[in-house]
Amino acid sequence: MAELPGSVLFCCDQNSVRSPMAEGLMKKFYGHSAYVQSAGVKSDMEIDGFAVSVCRELGVELERHRVRSFDEMEQWGDDLSGFDLVVALSPASQRRALDLTRYFHLDVEYWPILDPTGLGEGREDKLRSYRQARDQIRDRMISRFGPPIQEQT
Repeated sequence: MAELPGSVLFCCDQNSVRSPMAEGLMKKFYGHSAYVQSAGVKSDMEIDGFAVSVCRELGVELERHRVRSFDEMEQWGDDLSGFDLVVALSPASQRRALDLTRYFHLDVEYWPILDPTGLGEGREDKLRSYRQARDQIRDRMISRFGPPIQEQT
């Protein structure tokens, strides 16, 4: 377990499932103790409804999440070099984050989190896969940053 960084960027492929879940959980667990954002390698999808549902179970609201890519963040004026830690949740996002280290001094960690999209036949099977991914993120986060400091519901 390490000290909580001042700013964290979570990233995955589309910024529609894993990284928004991580962003929401981090904000829920650690409040304003760290500045938290998320991004995707691409941003051609909307927030995933199953991700919204399984995060709502823990009191994390994702409905208003606006999907964004690394490129869009830079275009909007976000300084990617300003993040203390970049957490990649997929192999493609890890490659993109490591590419950024050629230009900026960034600490990059890779957390191999299950991609639940496309898994399961019916609604309950799909929800089970999304819960598994959410719980992997939650467990890894608590292991890395310590127990939540915000009251949980």
